[in-house]
Amino acid sequence: MADRQSIVLFGFLLLLLFEYTLEQSEPLSWRTDLAALFELRSSLGLRSRDWPRKVDPCRRWNGVRCLKGRVIGLNISGFQRTRIGKQNPQFAVNALANLTLLSSFNASNFLLPGPIPDWFGFRMGALQLLDLRYCSVEGAIPSSLGNLTNLTSLYLSHNNLTGQIPFSLGQLLSLSVLDLSTNSLEGLIPLPSMSLRNLSILDMSSNNLSGSIPPGIGTLVKLQYLNLSSNSLSSRIPPQLGDLSNLVDLDLSFNTLSGSLLEDLRALRNLRSMIIGDNLLDGSLPNDLFASLTQLQSIVLRHNRFTGDLPGGLWSLPELRLLDVSGNNFSGMLPNLSSNTNATAAILNISQNMFYGGLTPLLRTFRVIDLSGNYFEGSVPDYVLSNASLESNCLQNVTSQRTLTECSSFYAGKGLTFDNFGLPIPTQPPAAGNSGKSNRKKIILAAVFGGIVFVLLVVLLVLLLLCTRKRGATNQRGVGVGPVPAEGSAPPPGLVINFSSLGDAFTYQQLLQATGDFSETNLIKHGHSGDLFRGVLENGIDVVIKRIDLRAIKKETYLLELDFFSKPSHTRLVPFLGYCLENEHEKFLVYKFMPNGDLSNSLYRKNKSVEDGLESLDWITRLKIAIGAAEGLCYLHHECIPPLVHRDVQASSILLDDKFEVRLGSLSEVCAQEGDAHQSRITRLLRLPQSSSEQGTSGSLTAVCSYDVYCLGKVLLELVTGKLGISASSDAQVKEWLEHTLPYISIYDKELVTKIVDPSLIIDEDLLEEVWAMAVVARSCLNPKPSRRPLMRYILKALENPLKVVRDENSGSARLRTTSSRGSWNAALFGSWRQSSSEATIIPAASTYRAEGASSLKQSGTTGSQASGQNGGGDHSSSRRRHSKEIFPEPSGVEDVERIDQD
Repeated sequence: MADRQSIVLFGFLLLLLFEYTLEQSEPLSWRTDLAALFELRSSLGLRSRDWPRKVDPCRRWNGVRCLKGRVIGLNISGFQRTRIGKQNPQFAVNALANLTLLSSFNASNFLLPGPIPDWFGFRMGALQLLDLRYCSVEGAIPSSLGNLTNLTSLYLSHNNLTGQIPFSLGQLLSLSVLDLSTNSLEGLIPLPSMSLRNLSILDMSSNNLSGSIPPGIGTLVKLQYLNLSSNSLSSRIPPQLGDLSNLVDLDLSFNTLSGSLLEDLRALRNLRSMIIGDNLLDGSLPNDLFASLTQLQSIVLRHNRFTGDLPGGLWSLPELRLLDVSGNNFSGMLPNLSSNTNATAAILNISQNMFYGGLTPLLRTFRVIDLSGNYFEGSVPDYVLSNASLESNCLQNVTSQRTLTECSSFYAGKGLTFDNFGLPIPTQPPAAGNSGKSNRKKIILAAVFGGIVFVLLVVLLVLLLLCTRKRGATNQRGVGVGPVPAEGSAPPPGLVINFSSLGDAFTYQQLLQATGDFSETNLIKHGHSGDLFRGVLENGIDVVIKRIDLRAIKKETYLLELDFFSKPSHTRLVPFLGYCLENEHEKFLVYKFMPNGDLSNSLYRKNKSVEDGLESLDWITRLKIAIGAAEGLCYLHHECIPPLVHRDVQASSILLDDKFEVRLGSLSEVCAQEGDAHQSRITRLLRLPQSSSEQGTSGSLTAVCSYDVYCLGKVLLELVTGKLGISASSDAQVKEWLEHTLPYISIYDKELVTKIVDPSLIIDEDLLEEVWAMAVVARSCLNPKPSRRPLMRYILKALENPLKVVRDENSGSARLRTTSSRGSWNAALFGSWRQSSSEATIIPAASTYRAEGASSLKQSGTTGSQASGQNGGGDHSSSRRRHSKEIFPEPSGVEDVERIDQD
């Protein structure tokens, strides 16, 4: 018997192998199909790389599938058009009508602007799969598609489709997948379409559909995925929804649904995700609603009008990973469960409700908790304080809590007593007798106490500086021209992250689906703080997901980044979309995808046609990128309190959107500025001399703004010279390259810079001056003395007005005196570029350059230059630098914190 089964199985495998070989190897023999393919190749402008002209299409053309010499499948997903084809792309696929056996046509991510031809429903009767996602298709869905009775999968999402959903789609009885999401469809959900009994996936999200959810939806007995979110659907949730016993994912969020949540949903025993947030639902939840929904992993009921207690069975769901009921009117006390009944739960958000009472052991179950905006009272357990947001409650020893009056009033309304943490509650103001004597005593005591506090503060300040110097001497490195950022730093004590302002809480399953199980094909790169993957969310948004392995990277790294994004952001920072903290050893951060990647791979882009090779960014775009990067750093340095330091400024951290607007990335190293740049005058006077290891060559610390300035200088030189990888190279490589490059950057000679400018740049005389100006700014940023580097706001102003750097101050010292208003403005903004350019200490081998600079000064007729020329010998350079400081002062407002040590 076993032998017979083996023979049958072996024969079946041979038959499959024969059919596969026949399908792959048999040449195209039907002339009509061959002519149709060549016509399609021409009308769509497909490249010869994908469809070469002089070969058999069945054997050599990408995406062409044949059977017995006939074309049965076409897949041009993601193909690129030729240069001519890009000039006037259209939905030109008339040749498909001649492929009479075509069963699948996949053109997703291929530009097909225009309406779907009406003849699709009359001439393509064999079609089983039609995929037109991300094709820029426009117009209405033709009703003729209802004639494609063999169709099993219809994907039309992420296009510009308008009008109503045709009733004729209800005739597609074989249809299993219907995806019409992210279009501009309007009107009602057609009732006939609800007779699709084989439908397993229905996605009509992100349209303008209105009206109610039709009760006929309950007849879709095979439905597993239902997404009607982000429409204008109203009325109640139909009880027939409970008939979908196979439903796994349900998303009705972002509509205007009203009424209560019915008990009929108890029948959805296979449901894993229930997302009904952001509606107008009200009433209380049925007590036994979740008793049978044991498969639930994600429950999102946020921003509705629900009231009453949360059902008790909700807390014991074995698979629960996300519970978000924020922004409702829920009340009651959390259950006091002594054991971990739900070990897999991860995220709990019950903020902005009216929960009260003490915090219970139940919260041990959740790893991320948002309890803000409630009326919880009492002390806070350590396991909650470490991972919870607790603002606006009645809790002890936690900042930003409700007032005593609010807490007392709320508890009184519940018939309960608020005990003020065991302290007496004041009911009336103290008596006013003997106020004069009391005030005099208070003044005397305050004066004495203030004196003692002042002395103690001075002593503590000195001790703190001593500890800081010792820590810096052991932990900081000053190698070559730029210190290496530390591996990680501990978070501030008591770090509390406001998860309510951190975007969406994604489930691990969502991220697996978005990235294809984190496949290697979606891997962008291995970053120093985690691996970066490209993905597409269910709503079609392209994202970058950073996977952080806590076994290799410190936990504080992602916590500090979450804390950074929980605060108000800036348009020059990469948009943060959300997070997933379900797994114990892996955390995930989700960012918006930047279509043009980063500067390191966009400075020279691969052109789509073979003959063009690499295409270089033009100068206007490069200057735009430089200004954008400076704007982002200017926000961190000058608009944040305390100032923040990026610490990882390089070409790979400068991300570019579809319009080459800069979004700063690699923000895991951002920290508050340390060191001397923002210390008080008393602190600077008391500070001890730096050790040699602390000073280094390019600055004492990485956690100071001058370090970012230095790194930006390397990026600016990359833009000028086209030399890739400099901003990410080792200190030794950078130093060697700078020794060769910087002698060609002189404020006095524009022609010198032409010897290092990127040869691929096409620039005229005016643009050359801008290139020259950026090079001068870059040189100033690379000054070996951190105190000589300009502040980021001056760098931004110089890049926005590059010609002022090299023109307004180039005609002699008479126009540079700070006594005139215009001269003062220019000196304040642009004086440091000339100061930096006249520094002779950055490159010991650049003696030729120094002599040339001195000659230029002498010709300009300045007093300082003449004095320099008279000194001669070894004093020449020293005298020249002294007068340079007088003629070209540092920008006003720059605190030279190192000058105290040097003087």
